[in-house]
Amino acid sequence: MRFVRFADAGGRQGLALRTEQGLRGFLEDDPGGPGRLEDRLGGGEAALEAYGRALAAGPAIDTDAIAWLPPLMRPGKILCVGLNYRDHTAEVAFEQPDYPTFFARFASTLVGHGADLVCPVDSDQFDFEGEIAAIIGKGGRHIREQDALDHVIGWSLFNDASVRDYQFRTPQWTVGKNFDATGAFGPELVTARELPPGARGMTLQTVLNGETVQSASTDDMVFGVAELIAIASRAMTLEPGDVLVTGTPSGVGMARKPPLWMRPGDVVEVRATGLGELVNTVMKENAREC
Repeated sequence: MRFVRFADAGGRQGLALRTEQGLRGFLEDDPGGPGRLEDRLGGGEAALEAYGRALAAGPAIDTDAIAWLPPLMRPGKILCVGLNYRDHTAEVAFEQPDYPTFFARFASTLVGHGADLVCPVDSDQFDFEGEIAAIIGKGGRHIREQDALDHVIGWSLFNDASVRDYQFRTPQWTVGKNFDATGAFGPELVTARELPPGARGMTLQTVLNGETVQSASTDDMVFGVAELIAIASRAMTLEPGDVLVTGTPSGVGMARKPPLWMRPGDVVEVRATGLGELVNTVMKENAREC
């Protein structure tokens, strides 16, 4: 199943299921609607399938009349992984770590498919990072690696757009990864059973203005999704709706000579087998060029 969060022309939010006849669903305040997607994630596949059937009984949604929103609006935790593809680690001249490089992104930075990624007013180093995101269903702590994929309820695409001149001002990357409107997420939440276990064997690509700038197999991850969940859960309790953004491959703009930064008007697409395309246009903040 594939779930879409949207807003209508009046700004009212809704949820839809992609069916063979297109999107069908409800606005969240519709009396006949099935409620919030987030409330179903912890119930496992059966609960999510029942929720999908309820959405499928709703009216058709005109995709030309909606704005796409991130599939989850306020994840409790967005846990990103840096340096998780060896070729990317090499291109940015870091030493490959033997423990995952976790960092946090905040829900206030998220935008959906079709929305603008915003180049900050005082930066000229706005970079792309196409990634795959795992969405936690069943929560837990001290999750065993052999059980970890049972805790993944779905998958989506992510563009961890990075403000490099802020990211490297300090050893901690938090600020450069958390400017407003720099984390593209979507377009759909795809249920786990529609993809290979652990999203293995999938092709992940980023395309900038029609040119493929990143392309790799998810088999190239240093730490697989199951291992990442097991390691993260040693420190913190993972909860339904938490998002794990699993790393970007080589080809980022900062590593190119000359660097390839995103500019206003650019169109950036993140693609992966079975997850479709996450497409965003870059805009300038406060009418100043990046």
